[in-house]
Amino acid sequence: MPSPDRVVVGYDGSVEAALAVRWAARHAALMDCELHVVHCSLWPLLTNDLGPVKGISGSGLQHQAQAILDEGQAEALSVAPRVRIRSSLLYGLPAVHLRRIADNARMLVLGSRGIGGFMGLLVGSVSLELAATASCPVAVIRFDQNPEGRIVVGIDSSGSAGALRIACAMASATGADLMIIHVIRPHDGMANAGGGGQKSASRLLQMAAHDARALAPDVTVNQHLAQDASVPRALLNAARGAALIVVGSKGRGLLRGTIGSTAHAVLHHTTGPVLISRPMEPGRTAGNVTT
Repeated sequence: MPSPDRVVVGYDGSVEAALAVRWAARHAALMDCELHVVHCSLWPLLTNDLGPVKGISGSGLQHQAQAILDEGQAEALSVAPRVRIRSSLLYGLPAVHLRRIADNARMLVLGSRGIGGFMGLLVGSVSLELAATASCPVAVIRFDQNPEGRIVVGIDSSGSAGALRIACAMASATGADLMIIHVIRPHDGMANAGGGGQKSASRLLQMAAHDARALAPDVTVNQHLAQDASVPRALLNAARGAALIVVGSKGRGLLRGTIGSTAHAVLHHTTGPVLISRPMEPGRTAGNVTT
């Protein structure tokens, strides 16, 4: 089984993918992880003629695919020249290959080329699919405007242990402050039980902060109890100016293999990087989320 000390990133030659590669390279270096850059070419699904054009040096679809991969490596090294790096050129559907390669990795990093229009698809289909199905945490990088900002992690009534662990690991690696936020909605029973709901929510936050300080004793930990009719809105408001927002996903979307509604909304409306942490399958190791 591959080592969990890897950050896997997909690169397709787009501006969005270049941003994701640079983000992944910086964080792989900070976490002392290997960076694995992957380019998946779709050309073999369309044609068997991948070779060079006779008499034209450097031509052909296979050469073009390799050039894109080389470009991805160069993007990574431009921001993290000492990062341990390897690369893979694969043929076929990106989601299939990236899900397999990222198995048991520290995280999978993706750019996103949303197409807008119908249902406001601001996040690409590959990113959404892998956020819902990959076995490791998935970072989706659409913007990276505040790399020196704090890290925000949203927790639900379960405490969101997986999201909290990966947020602590990221904060410890980057030196960022950590804000833990829990949202209660005005019409929830938890918020209206004669004040008892807020007390329970406060205790939940205090327990999470205690766990965070044990996981990352070098990190400044803050906590915030928000009350809002919309959980995603409260999370996004708290994440303004943040370097990263971390949310858990129980995969309770309308369709099988989709992320939950909160994670989905955060992905579509965020102005910064988002890291989706899904519950680990029984029997899997926790190597990808420990500090």
